[in-house]
Amino acid sequence: MLVEIKIQRFSGAVSGALFAISALLAGAFVPSSLAAQTGEPIKIGYSMALTGGLAPNGKSALLAQKIWEEDVNARGGLLGRPVKLVYYDDQTNPATVPGIYTKLLDIDRVDLIIGGYGTNLLESAMPIAMQRKKVFIGLIGTAVNSTFNYVNYFSMIPTGPYPKPSYTKGFLDLALRQNPKPKTVAIVAADAGHGLYTAEGARENVKAAGLIVVYDRRYPSATTDLVPVVRAIAETNPDLVIVCSYPPDSIGMVRAVNEVGFRPKMIGGAMVGLQSTAIKARLGPLLNGWTNYDIWLPVPKMQIAGVDEMIKKYQLRASVEGVDALGYYMAPWSYAQLQVLQQAVVATQSLDDAKLGDYIRANTFKTVIGDVRFANGEFAQSRVLQVQFRNVKTNDLAQFKDISTQVVVAPTEYESGKLIYPYEKALASNP
Repeated sequence: MLVEIKIQRFSGAVSGALFAISALLAGAFVPSSLAAQTGEPIKIGYSMALTGGLAPNGKSALLAQKIWEEDVNARGGLLGRPVKLVYYDDQTNPATVPGIYTKLLDIDRVDLIIGGYGTNLLESAMPIAMQRKKVFIGLIGTAVNSTFNYVNYFSMIPTGPYPKPSYTKGFLDLALRQNPKPKTVAIVAADAGHGLYTAEGARENVKAAGLIVVYDRRYPSATTDLVPVVRAIAETNPDLVIVCSYPPDSIGMVRAVNEVGFRPKMIGGAMVGLQSTAIKARLGPLLNGWTNYDIWLPVPKMQIAGVDEMIKKYQLRASVEGVDALGYYMAPWSYAQLQVLQQAVVATQSLDDAKLGDYIRANTFKTVIGDVRFANGEFAQSRVLQVQFRNVKTNDLAQFKDISTQVVVAPTEYESGKLIYPYEKALASNP
């Protein structure tokens, strides 16, 4: 089986038949770490958004997961067996997800499952994971377990014990430190998963801050022309605007604000998509002044052991595989998602989901995004960043490798610069 795997990996260099014969005749030269792997591979199954609205991030995640697979197999696999990722495109469509996980478990007979990417997609998989009593580590989903309360769900996202308000808490904390202090706020959200949850959290934060809500509405999540929405918000003249959106409507929102010429004192907060290199390049200078959440950037205090090496491997292959060129948003987290599972398997010397779940609940994991410890399935502490775009001059994606265009303004322990306030001043500061 191992020889067959290697044939697939190198089939472009030599013919399968010749390579197989050579490998069999030259068994003495097989590296010891590979020779130690015997038997059927350990199969890890999941769905991933490879087409549809979340595909840019889903494809980025998949490349990092493939790198993890290669790294683990190069070191001898798990439990003396190679690992094999088995995945299917969920098309960013929650309706496809239950069928995918049923196939993975009943037909592909995978040993373990993990979650795909995104709130709605993870929510659709949860009933199957619960029914089959499988450990389920989700990837960047907001408050997925808030309605399920499943003991063996673990969330790879740094939103901490209070995931819904975590996206916008840093945004509002920053705003409240400004002079003069803002008084009014608008909340606008996509009518789906992440949009609804983060808007709910924003309301909690706004209430605690004592701000006056002058606009609080949703729009259908498929909406991309948001000019009418922005005009309606502008009529209420809010100091702050909190946007809770998905990638297609995040693009629409940035463009609409520019088209309308809307200038609140601060805008952004909980927008998915502005972390994607392709989307950043697409919007270019229109991003200047926006302040929005992120979860990893290569600022000095986030350069954890192993992450630089992994990012370099990712970036060398990204252009060839047609995925996010930098990988800052998805790659560290999707690699770490599998590191948690890997370390639990090694520590327990088992693929038993009950044992794995018990271990993950009780222990701290060393990963490329730092130490990870779970409390009730979420990160024990929030690490959500707020990042302000500035000095973006063109649509060239190379400028986003230089993090001076994306300044971490909160929290203090990861800060790489100070917020420019108000938004109009941030715009004026850019060439």
